[in-house]
Amino acid sequence: MDFALTEEQMMVQEAAREFASRELKPIAKELDETGNRALFLAKLKQLAELGFMGINIDPTFGGTGAGSIAFSLAITELARGCASTATTTSVTNMVAEVIQTVGNNEQKAAYLPKLCNGEYSAGAFCLTEPGSGSDAAAMRTRAVKDGDSYVLNGNKLFISSAEYAGIFIVWAVTNTEASKGKGISCFLVEAGTPGLVIGRAEDKMGQKATVTNEVAFDHCRVPACNLLGEVDRGFRIAAAELAGGRIGIGSLALGIGLEALDRARLYLQEREQFGRKLAEFQGLQWQLADKYTDLEAARLLLMQAAWQKDAGMHFGPAASMAKLYASEKANSACYIAQQMHGGAGYTKELPLERMVRDIRITTIYEGTSEIQRMIIARELMNAVS
Repeated sequence: MDFALTEEQMMVQEAAREFASRELKPIAKELDETGNRALFLAKLKQLAELGFMGINIDPTFGGTGAGSIAFSLAITELARGCASTATTTSVTNMVAEVIQTVGNNEQKAAYLPKLCNGEYSAGAFCLTEPGSGSDAAAMRTRAVKDGDSYVLNGNKLFISSAEYAGIFIVWAVTNTEASKGKGISCFLVEAGTPGLVIGRAEDKMGQKATVTNEVAFDHCRVPACNLLGEVDRGFRIAAAELAGGRIGIGSLALGIGLEALDRARLYLQEREQFGRKLAEFQGLQWQLADKYTDLEAARLLLMQAAWQKDAGMHFGPAASMAKLYASEKANSACYIAQQMHGGAGYTKELPLERMVRDIRITTIYEGTSEIQRMIIARELMNAVS
């Protein structure tokens, strides 16, 4: 296998690295503490103008068309600067890929350019509900056909970017008689549609700059032409696109973990105790070596999953392995990096405490670590037969 990046992939990676260093790192603390909405949205607009909101989208519809490996590289670098910005970028790319994968030409032409060029600040992925998180097929939101429209009623929970998303991809039950997971359809709902109600923003532990809201559908009427894919066959769309989203979240975790370790490595070379640089203590050296090795393994798992996706292969299990490993190991790396900073790492003067808060959610959203293990185990059991 050739591990060398293409020239295009290296260009995307370098552009993301420069943007994170120049535009995001200087403001990450402010965004975390104040949630400065205007500043946050301005950076999202800049990213769109640079092509980061449609990395794997056909250039015909305004995308970059650089592929899943480039997407993973970009999210990793952006996460080094600001996890909130990287999360919004990842989810918006996922929404665009759903539309590209299953949308018709009219839907692609109507919505993809607006996501890619920043006319829409973000896209929202409405799957989770108050009573169905990991068990998404148990959703209760309903969509009833009424003439040339569908009427949606129900509630979604933990929806990223809901307050400023331009387009929502919404899953709802369209056939209550079908077996679980079989009678679900997928719809495109534009921001501002009557009956689409954005609820309160969650007061979160980390990634505070990107909002996460409850979203209600109160007799929300959507044109039938906004049905995405086939009626009653929408759940497979969610399952397929969540796999791609896991590459994004694994890459985000990798970026946060690497940034934390890099800061710890520099700190160990500067800080003295007992008359010696901390970097001279073998115990700390070995911890650092182990954590960098963990994250290098995570990077390779992510590259494998992205490569399989670009090659049109069955990449779901590889994406679950990559997301599981990267998020768990990056959490550990952040805690170790904070520990290496001692008491200073616990203060807000340094970014370690923010990174520890930001990294925590990566083992939870886009499928918890427990769900990833279930997916991997199911694949293993099926392989036996």
